[in-house]
Amino acid sequence: MRGQPGFFDVDERLKRLSDLGDQLEAFVSVIDFEIFRPDLVAALDYSDGSQGGRPPFDPVLMFKVLVIQAANNLSDERVEFLINDRLSFMRFLGLSLSDRIPDARTIWLFREKLTKAGVIQTLFDRLDDALRASGYIAMSGQIVDASLISAPKQRNTREENQTIKEGRVPEDWKKKPAKLRHKDRDARWTIKFTKAKTREDGTTPPVDIAIPTFGYQNHVSIDRGFGLIRKWLATDAAAYEGARLREGLLDKTNTASPVWADTAYRSAKNEAFLHDNGFVSRIHRKKPKGRPMPEKTRKANAAKSAVRSRVEHVFAVQKDRMDLFIRTIGVARATTKIGMANIVYNIKRLLVLQKAATATAYGP
Repeated sequence: MRGQPGFFDVDERLKRLSDLGDQLEAFVSVIDFEIFRPDLVAALDYSDGSQGGRPPFDPVLMFKVLVIQAANNLSDERVEFLINDRLSFMRFLGLSLSDRIPDARTIWLFREKLTKAGVIQTLFDRLDDALRASGYIAMSGQIVDASLISAPKQRNTREENQTIKEGRVPEDWKKKPAKLRHKDRDARWTIKFTKAKTREDGTTPPVDIAIPTFGYQNHVSIDRGFGLIRKWLATDAAAYEGARLREGLLDKTNTASPVWADTAYRSAKNEAFLHDNGFVSRIHRKKPKGRPMPEKTRKANAAKSAVRSRVEHVFAVQKDRMDLFIRTIGVARATTKIGMANIVYNIKRLLVLQKAATATAYGP
């Protein structure tokens, strides 16, 4: 039939996508996604098919769907549509035009199984093992920071919010199961302070802007050498980030002992913890109350900032390029979403590192 695409037309279009720089094709060039198969199979516990019914989608294919979602901030419904629509997505998943495509419900159920199995940390560690095996070991010290991730705002009354904080469910919600299912009782409100924008006359307002934010936090530790996420935690937005330093956020395998972080992590407990575990504190010092910052301390903080600022690249990529946003309900599901974002960030970072290594090897 005239106008109907043939095999050669599809191949030509895929070649064109490659020439333009298909990000997903680049992902496959640096990571063998089969490394995730054993952990996925163990977590999903699929039946052997003896009971009949339609066979499940390949677990690695489904994991790749979550990679597409995380890289592009797509809902289950939107990613289903785009897999059908985009040749680049189909090629990444190993699907042809005639193959069955996972629908939104299938995608949700797959992610839900991973969440209930609590396997996202295992999958992250599997990627980290592959990175280390390729020579990207944790080195030159580590940088710690946290970033707020927004979730859909909950229109609760003060009484309802207080009840939730006390770990209870509002009585009215118990009578409305449908409403209860859509209420996130794990996310929290907090205040985010951001620098005021420069005025048109070139001056800057003296006071930072306070922005109420509802959702979760992504706490990460990156190695200074390669800028890869090595450790991470997910909490509600109101959790104090300084306390997370002592909750498995530091990588003891790093080849160097310094730890950089902002003043939120400066406390007597943290300093003692770092000392007792063989780390060297490079945490910013706070300004003395009622007194100007000593010049020596100011210069030391400025030197630390030059290193610490590298962690901001993680959050810039996740927020500006991946548009990270939590659509799910509950901290367990949010942890899976944040973990997937951290996995995708490390794959993206690996691409940058390998391109830099190639450029260095071949010279200008």
